[in-house]
Amino acid sequence: MKTLKFDHNLAQLILAGKKNSTWRLFDDKNLTVNDDLVFIDKVQPAKPQTWREIGHARVTEIVEKRLEDVTEQDMLGGEVFATKKQMIKHYQRYYGKKANGAAAVKIIYFDFEEGRNTGSLGIDLKEARLYTDGGSRGNPGPSACAYVICNLDDTVVEKSGFFMGRSTNNRAEYQGLRLGLERAKELAIKNLEVFMDSQLVVNQVKGLYRVKNVDLAPIHQEVLALAKLFEKIDFTYVPREINRLSDAEVNRILDEQKSI
Repeated sequence: MKTLKFDHNLAQLILAGKKNSTWRLFDDKNLTVNDDLVFIDKVQPAKPQTWREIGHARVTEIVEKRLEDVTEQDMLGGEVFATKKQMIKHYQRYYGKKANGAAAVKIIYFDFEEGRNTGSLGIDLKEARLYTDGGSRGNPGPSACAYVICNLDDTVVEKSGFFMGRSTNNRAEYQGLRLGLERAKELAIKNLEVFMDSQLVVNQVKGLYRVKNVDLAPIHQEVLALAKLFEKIDFTYVPREINRLSDAEVNRILDEQKSI
């Protein structure tokens, strides 16, 4: 089961029955028709401890368009923008200049049911290992991030990741870590051992190195906020050969994107 997170005002529209679609650029979830989804209300986006599950949904239809081809009809029940210029500017806040008129957008329609208790999404795991990675071919260049959640005996429970477009190695490493921590929290994991092959990111998260890059500062703060949500969490730098599972997932995503 996949999860989608919404800003508080959008979550309230869903709960009120006034919103039955959402838009995804650079779809990291690889959403398809009939997917089951858990919806999360990011009550205070900067404070993950305030986030709450509001219900579940099933994807009923997906329409794929370029941003510049979106019509007023597409906006019914979903995002609403006065002009296409305003729409593109909105998405550039999240994705940068790659969110232009030619960018592909998925318009996802869904049937929503409030209040279903999905618990830990079918996975009962209180202690786990999290392996995360990110990579850029070119630095900056085409980038991807990924995570792998395992039992303490390294049996794989779940793995995922997404293509980031043009980015840097360090940002991809942070995105993989953020994604993995968010998913571990959604699964109600309490004690987490985190392993990465980026000595820089591990030491920055542990407070041993300063974050000098202003572009990394916001996601560094997000990671610290997420880390505080676990009863126990440890960050460990490991060589790439030990982090091979998440490294392989990053390279799989990059190879697939290259073949498109």
